[in-house]
Amino acid sequence: MTNTYIESFPAEAKVVRAAFYSSFLALAIGGLFGIIQTLHRTGYYRFIDSADYYTVLTAHGVFLVITFTIFFLVAIFTWAITTSLDRPVEDIRFTWFWYGLMVLGTILAAVPILAGFTDSEMSASVLFTFYAPLQGHPLFYVGLVLFVVGTWLAGADWFRSWLAWKQENPDERIPLPTFMVLTTMLMWYIATLGVAAAILLFLLPWSLGIIESVNPLLTRTLFWFFGHPIVYFWLMPAYMMWYIMLPKISGGKLFSDPLARVVFVLFLILSVPTGIHHQYLDPGIAEGFKFIAMTNTMFLLLPSLLTAFTVVASMEHGARQRGGSGYLGWLKALPWRDPVFAGMALAGLMFAAAGFSGMINAGMNINYLVHNTFWVVGHFHLTVGTGVALTFMAVTYWFLPQVTGKALWNRSVALGQVVLWFVGMTFMSNAMHRAGLLGIPRRTAEPQYEGFEFEAAVGSVGELDAQIALGGLLLTLSLVLFFANIIGTVLNNRSDDLPANGYADTLSGPSDAPLVLDNLKLWTAIAIVLVIFAYTFPLLSIIERGGLFGPELNELPVSIGLGLEYLWTTVVTTVTSGVDTAIAIITGVR
Repeated sequence: MTNTYIESFPAEAKVVRAAFYSSFLALAIGGLFGIIQTLHRTGYYRFIDSADYYTVLTAHGVFLVITFTIFFLVAIFTWAITTSLDRPVEDIRFTWFWYGLMVLGTILAAVPILAGFTDSEMSASVLFTFYAPLQGHPLFYVGLVLFVVGTWLAGADWFRSWLAWKQENPDERIPLPTFMVLTTMLMWYIATLGVAAAILLFLLPWSLGIIESVNPLLTRTLFWFFGHPIVYFWLMPAYMMWYIMLPKISGGKLFSDPLARVVFVLFLILSVPTGIHHQYLDPGIAEGFKFIAMTNTMFLLLPSLLTAFTVVASMEHGARQRGGSGYLGWLKALPWRDPVFAGMALAGLMFAAAGFSGMINAGMNINYLVHNTFWVVGHFHLTVGTGVALTFMAVTYWFLPQVTGKALWNRSVALGQVVLWFVGMTFMSNAMHRAGLLGIPRRTAEPQYEGFEFEAAVGSVGELDAQIALGGLLLTLSLVLFFANIIGTVLNNRSDDLPANGYADTLSGPSDAPLVLDNLKLWTAIAIVLVIFAYTFPLLSIIERGGLFGPELNELPVSIGLGLEYLWTTVVTTVTSGVDTAIAIITGVR
């Protein structure tokens, strides 16, 4: 057998494998709810009550954008740490502990979501954006807390491995994959402070009846403190794959290790102070704070543009090593028949389109036109639904043999699967963006509005619905092929003809990167300072206007203040009126 991951790290391979399977299970459940939702919304086939649409929407969102992505993330981050540091984790029992905690959290959160389909009073149809005034069952919030704590412990596990390695290699630069994992987790630790505060201080006590009300704007702002950076928590593992795996699969090397480090540092310091750009239409937040959030968001284009340059340059290097030539002729030399490469390349292409629609969302004036329309749904089907999900599915075809020791069941089926996903998402996201421009709303089971017609500049609303339904069917078929390949691979016999574990070498290595890039304390401190600047005054303003728990619970102190003010106003008004009357009597003018 060649030097596969399961051969080098057999204990860790079990954890990685378990995390992959958890991720795939979530993908299957979330995908099932996706096609139900698509057919119901477009009106092609409805077998659920429209009142259950929110439950379907919640399950689709939570299982895909939280459970699928993050279980996959912990799997490849564990691989990245152990492979790049070339050492096992410090205590495999601890690794299993945080994995178990994440599983327990998922189950606890899933029970009230799925109970929404029954007559039970237990329900958590609160969508992925689970802020007030929507209220879920306490079990949902407890599950979320355990899941997030599991990710925190996973990060501690990886930091512990790095610190142990650093003691033995004090003069070595942090290996690039480990650097990417650590900066991503630092960003995650900062970002999750918002959702931890929202759940533990407000939403959970509110659902338990300990407090009577919450300040919806405060919990909403705390959610988006976390809700936007979580996009990068999904995205940064995909970026990692584009940096360290795509050049290798292309047949070349990573163009620049220093640029990759700059990109992850920029994500660390810029990801969190941007969440208010999701609240441009929220009353109660001053326009100036929204403008600052918009400016911060625009800076986030920089790491994405650097990534596009570095990844394309790396692919070109690989193509020229394979005999490609010419300005664009090298594209033909890339391994397009390799599902791992084709899936990642198509995901990157689709993510470039997502960058343009993201710029629309980030701009204050243009956002007002598309806010809460189907445009937004189209945008995140390009980002997480394609850029992230398609990358994850494509690299699965490389990782699964590494952690099982079994050859991929069928490469042709795998290639067809990634292409089908790309085509299906092209139909779906194109139609969603166009529908958003017509003002068709999101989060609605039946947006057909009697007596009202949406005017389409090109095509018709019926044609858009047909594209969305067709896209949903192609995506479902793609998922079926994906799971067929996974099951076929798992049932395969062990193989001695697998590629060795590893990742891409670099043209410009870590020795070319300034030492300051490895100063994680410095970048973390800068990230915290930027968050303080971005959020302190908006949060104080929100609390001053609505109180910590909403205006209802501020009656006692407010009534005292208002009482004194009222007394003083009454006295002044009475005195003034009396004086006016006296003057009128004296002068005879009334």
